[in-house]
Amino acid sequence: MLVPKKVKHRKWQSARRNLSKGKLETRGATLSFGSFGIKSLAYSRITSNQIESARKAMSRAIKKTGKIWIRIFPDRPITSKPPEVPMGKGKGDPEGYCFEVYPGRMLFEIDGVDEATALECLAKASDKLPVKTKVIRRN
Repeated sequence: MLVPKKVKHRKWQSARRNLSKGKLETRGATLSFGSFGIKSLAYSRITSNQIESARKAMSRAIKKTGKIWIRIFPDRPITSKPPEVPMGKGKGDPEGYCFEVYPGRMLFEIDGVDEATALECLAKASDKLPVKTKVIRRN
């Protein structure tokens, strides 16, 4: 799992959900490393477990050939209170990390494999993610 080595703040404040509706990603929106990639089409929070399961699915599909780039890193802490705890008494403890994905962000890239293998590999990875995606190829 991807986890930051050190964080400045242990808990973050909650983001306002209504601000994320019309925002498009400007950074990391194009293919930079590979020939094929997955691009997000909607806003979502992707946890480190979901990133790791997508990476495993991709690496199993390409079978020791090609190279995979993960273009996102989970640095936002997720907190939750334990079950059956009354309201109040402060914020819950950190339980994991996530990455906020906006529409247009490149999530994964792949290179060194033929087109059919790359498309199959990226389709398997996108099944593991909670966001709607599409496959992009370099022209």
